[in-house]
Amino acid sequence: MREHFAQELNNLNQHVLTLAAKTEHAIQQSTKAVSKHCADTARKVIAGDYQIDMDEIKIESICLEMLALYQPVASDLRHVITLLKINNEIERAADYAVKISRSVLDMITYDLEKIEEYDFSEMASISREMLRSALDSMVYHDTNMSYNVLKRDEKLDSIHKGNYQWARNMIIKHPEEAGYYLDCLTVSSSFERIGDIATNICEDIIYFHQGKIVRHTGNTNKDSECQKEKS
Repeated sequence: MREHFAQELNNLNQHVLTLAAKTEHAIQQSTKAVSKHCADTARKVIAGDYQIDMDEIKIESICLEMLALYQPVASDLRHVITLLKINNEIERAADYAVKISRSVLDMITYDLEKIEEYDFSEMASISREMLRSALDSMVYHDTNMSYNVLKRDEKLDSIHKGNYQWARNMIIKHPEEAGYYLDCLTVSSSFERIGDIATNICEDIIYFHQGKIVRHTGNTNKDSECQKEKS
């Protein structure tokens, strides 16, 4: 029974990693769509979301079947539950890639030569690096990496707050282009939310390895006592 469970758990991990790779690609492409105002790229991201949704449902079903069939306990139980939660977070990140892409399709309907554009490259870079680090933390069982991701979230929040003020000023200055700047806010919010999803994943990883709940605590620092991983 234990051998079968271990094999199923390994397969489950592979499914989650495949979903993560598809989601990372979607976010990369949505970033490209924003920077280059590329409608074709945006449409491909939107079209690819269905398969990501189906993969997420499949992984959830596998997790629930494993819980029912093997009734795992202790670290095995935490492992399956953590993957179940991370699976949902990854799919939500892909949804934000779609949201960005839909905004791009609207943004390109405006006369871009008259628009004061915003450079999203920093936000995109930070959010993508956070998500990549979160997933690496999962793969390599590295809670140090998870804590480092948590510390980066404030930077992304700060940029988004600045973008809100920028968009407000642009709407006042160019009311006829208000729709474009509202799209910019949607893009900014989506990148900020991808960063939040990365932190959620890292919080789940910390719980899995340390049995420590760090959500809503504001605690992004390691505690020597909590560094001892629980089995």
